[in-house]
Amino acid sequence: MTESFRRSGEYPQGQQQHSQSSYPGTPEAGGAFPPPPAYDPPQPVNAAPGSAMWPAPTPEGSPAPPAPPVHRRRVRGPLGLLAAVAIAAAAVGGGTAYAFQELTGKESTSASAGTSVVPTSQKGTVSGVAEAVSPAIVEINATSNAGSSTGSGVVITSDGEIVTNNHVVSGASTVKVRTSDGKTYTAEVVGTDAKKDLALIKLRNASGLKTASLGDSDNVKVGDEVVAIGSPEGLTGTVTSGIVSALDRDVTVSTDEEQQQQGGGSDDRWPFEFGGQQFNGDTGSSKTTYKAIQTDASLNPGNSGGALIDMNGNIIGINSAMYSASSDSGSGSSGAGSVGLGFAIPVNTLKADLDSLRSGGTSGS
Repeated sequence: MTESFRRSGEYPQGQQQHSQSSYPGTPEAGGAFPPPPAYDPPQPVNAAPGSAMWPAPTPEGSPAPPAPPVHRRRVRGPLGLLAAVAIAAAAVGGGTAYAFQELTGKESTSASAGTSVVPTSQKGTVSGVAEAVSPAIVEINATSNAGSSTGSGVVITSDGEIVTNNHVVSGASTVKVRTSDGKTYTAEVVGTDAKKDLALIKLRNASGLKTASLGDSDNVKVGDEVVAIGSPEGLTGTVTSGIVSALDRDVTVSTDEEQQQQGGGSDDRWPFEFGGQQFNGDTGSSKTTYKAIQTDASLNPGNSGGALIDMNGNIIGINSAMYSASSDSGSGSSGAGSVGLGFAIPVNTLKADLDSLRSGGTSGS
């Protein structure tokens, strides 16, 4: 009777040894290793002499080795894709907003337009504005038959175009300009506009000058911080600061050269009207009114024609008049001084008038 099943250990000795010895390295006895795998380990395939390809193909009829585990990537659906795009857009938008703020200085207290000329490390500081803009502000000394006048000016081209007040150079026979580095130039009056109290002069043989950045006075708001730079009493490069205290103030000025030069031609005696009162003398019968920016930044004799500047370093006005309660006493410049009421011609008025000034402008009413 043929047996169809034998328990472990019931095989004859020879058969057991033959079964164990079919795997090299297996002990002759003891059976300490687990049963062999159901398929032979892969063998190298000789693709060419001296080379081998692993693994060898599975012999025909042998079970295929198990496939390595596959790490499936999650397939994102439409919602996941939209979420990813939204996150990326938010990140880019935030970065762009930050870059825009850094480049334009929108965190500055001034709202006027223009590129910031103040270094990022000094943005929003008076010292930063002064350092960036002072090289573009000059002192002007004009001599006429009535005497001499000291004022200030703003360089707008590297070859020496300078904007100032008409009353600083009105009727002048000679004009001398001293730049912030101490150099002195002779200048010619290119054009004047008495109705706006603006003038354009041009230096002779000048080049490579530092120029000012003209802002946008339409964006200026009451309360904006400002800096004034000029040459009061001949003190070149004097810096004061304050805020814009009012807008669209009606300032009335004389358009008569003789009236403008009364008091020896000194610009602190330049007559103007404000709030129904006259200051620095009689404006006469020939006069005009313009809208001015009012500031509490200290303005003194010699600041006329200088710059009113926002905290990004852009020019927002040309300083033109200062109120002094004692200046109409006839005591000269010693009685003049700021009491918190200064006025500047908006820079947009200047920009609209530049072409006319360059072509000669007008000299009177």
